[in-house]
Amino acid sequence: MVRVGGHFHSDNPLDDAVASGARAAQFFLGDPQGWKGPVIPGGDPAALREAYAKADVDVYIHAPYVINVASTNNRIRIPSRKLLDQQLRAAAEVGARGLIVHGGHVTGGVDPAEGVANWVKAIERSERPLPLLIENTAGGNHAMARKLDALARLWDAVASAADAAGTNGGEVGFCLDTCHANSAGIDLADAVDKIKAITGRIDLVHCNNSRDEFGSGADRHANLDAGTIDKNTLLDVVRASGAPAICETPEPGLADDIAWLQANV
Repeated sequence: MVRVGGHFHSDNPLDDAVASGARAAQFFLGDPQGWKGPVIPGGDPAALREAYAKADVDVYIHAPYVINVASTNNRIRIPSRKLLDQQLRAAAEVGARGLIVHGGHVTGGVDPAEGVANWVKAIERSERPLPLLIENTAGGNHAMARKLDALARLWDAVASAADAAGTNGGEVGFCLDTCHANSAGIDLADAVDKIKAITGRIDLVHCNNSRDEFGSGADRHANLDAGTIDKNTLLDVVRASGAPAICETPEPGLADDIAWLQANV
């Protein structure tokens, strides 16, 4: 049975998950727009891990948005690697099933191959005590994981680096965001097949509708029945992926999105 949940922004995501009937909870460990290290809710990772296990709710941690290991700017790339390592360790401590991080980007005039090379270095140098799930992004002409061709270039290099690391690091997986894909101009009708042809896997779906039109490049999530994507198309993506699904949709409406997806998937 597919595990369905939501991204919760409160101080106690477990309470929100239980109240909404979710079987998975995604949340941040600290400020998603800041460079400070992770903060464990309640301060005791073992107690947090035990509480989620007792409630039968899977945990996923989303890394801060500021992380960009592809950057050629040392003032961004080096702190990004440090913060990513911290997030990986903290997510493992709380028993998370994966840490989700955006693919990042390079700036105009920089060869995307440099961004890919920086990703490879990050994989080679990181200790991954749990799966690191790279998420596709909605916009940016120089993004590492927006278009399918860019994703293929990144994945080939990163997967090879992860394989070479062997037992020194955990898996590198993929998180498919439906809003991001739609905004990037990827047709959701066959997105799962095309992405699996590149990655061989989809570990998690961020099941989000979009406030914006196909190919807009905008990252504005909508509730499942309130966006420009037919919600049955979103349902088909989750079914085809065979992966757990997290709704990152607005409140109010998140609990209804979780309930509808659970009832139909």
